[in-house]
Amino acid sequence: MLGYYGLYDVIVCGGGTSGVCAALASARAGAKTLLIERVGQLGGQMNFSGPPGFSFAWLYNARHERIVGGIAWEIYEMMLKDGHALPEHHQNWRGPYQFNYIDPDWFGMYIYQLLYEAGCELMLHSLVTEVIRDGDTVKGVICEHPGGKSMVLGKVVIDCTGEGEVSVQAGAETDKLPKEQLEPATVAFTCDGVDWDKFMDYFMNHLEEFDFDHLYAPYTNMNEEEVREEIRKNVTCIEDVSEVMGFISLHDKAMKAGEWHNCSGVGFFIMPREGGRIQAHFQHSSQVGNVDCTDVRDITRAEVEARAQDEIAFKFFKKYVPGFENIYLTRLCPEVRIRETRRVMGDYILTAEDVAEARKFEDVIGKSSFPSGPKHVLPSSESLTGTLTNANVARHPKDGGSNDIPYRCLVVKGLENFLVAGKAISTDRPSHNRFLQQTFVTGQAAGCAAAICAKKGITPRQLEENVKELQELLVKQNAILYGTH
Repeated sequence: MLGYYGLYDVIVCGGGTSGVCAALASARAGAKTLLIERVGQLGGQMNFSGPPGFSFAWLYNARHERIVGGIAWEIYEMMLKDGHALPEHHQNWRGPYQFNYIDPDWFGMYIYQLLYEAGCELMLHSLVTEVIRDGDTVKGVICEHPGGKSMVLGKVVIDCTGEGEVSVQAGAETDKLPKEQLEPATVAFTCDGVDWDKFMDYFMNHLEEFDFDHLYAPYTNMNEEEVREEIRKNVTCIEDVSEVMGFISLHDKAMKAGEWHNCSGVGFFIMPREGGRIQAHFQHSSQVGNVDCTDVRDITRAEVEARAQDEIAFKFFKKYVPGFENIYLTRLCPEVRIRETRRVMGDYILTAEDVAEARKFEDVIGKSSFPSGPKHVLPSSESLTGTLTNANVARHPKDGGSNDIPYRCLVVKGLENFLVAGKAISTDRPSHNRFLQQTFVTGQAAGCAAAICAKKGITPRQLEENVKELQELLVKQNAILYGTH
């Protein structure tokens, strides 16, 4: 039996990073907001399916101008003040690739607090299975959950599912590459028990073993040896490094012994915990390619194969890497981290040229300094890391700046009263906005736009005609729209 759940100004579908920002921004703007999430944990790839890798990385451009504010910066500062984050680093050899690491589990608790303080309602353990339409106008959604089905009506619906699931149900136009070209999927895990002094002694005395060319050199004007020299001068602890990839001779040795799967490179990020404790987080140690994670057979295979690769990776680190002899598993993420599936076509498609030219738009709702081009590939003869950014294809914003993200990328082509935020926004493939700082930015913008539309009785498309009110609200919520390269 189908029940009636209620009428809302704004319905946000998906409680990952874009969804929680959309819901928080909408509720703070005075809209009656409902956030629907298919599992019981909010936060998505930040603290559920893939923490914390990038965390709040790329909040700056290559000039070290901060380009991301708003909810992302608010949460980071809150967590830093309470001892649940590391101070940000500004190493010249990283360029814009700076890290603002947080404890992902504390993030998962803070976000509930913030949403409730804002007056946002939650519907957890609920999967959106249908979209209610009247012609081209989206009127609401139908959810399945414990106890049956519910119909929820809303003035504006926002798709924050990441994979454009609700957009597809609504009949939106989407773009998706053949599965053999999609970025691989991952199941991440975390370990404690590392002797960091022992590891850092090995690291600093074997810098030739690590891959800085693909990690950092493309984002700066330095070559790989210049990056190493900067590390020798400036690194004193693992927090100064944050991401380590390579272990070239150990990788070769393990491959010859059949003790590495060669579906990814060897490396880890770090995860801060209370009291200054640092754990090792393995976000790239499994990579399952040739999968379309919108296909149940493929995503099931990815879940199984990634865990088998993780076991191999864990045993490799324990056996081969100095300082990791006594590691133990503290976290295995409960589901696969999906890097890429659909992109939903909107009133504007952000292009690689827009990124490379650091284009500014009149309907700007946020900024990004991330380059266009491939980010993750399976290992090849050119790369041991499995995280190759191809310097011949990647295009960085000119002059060390950033590109604007236009509001029109959130307005879904052919539909009314409907927005998309997060990694499925309207871009070409090279400009895919899937990274966490980008999803925070577009989520907050979508929430603000939906709240204005609900209040004024207009559609998101009509808001395109005078986007100034949206921009003023975003600035009031401390988003950064202007004043940087």
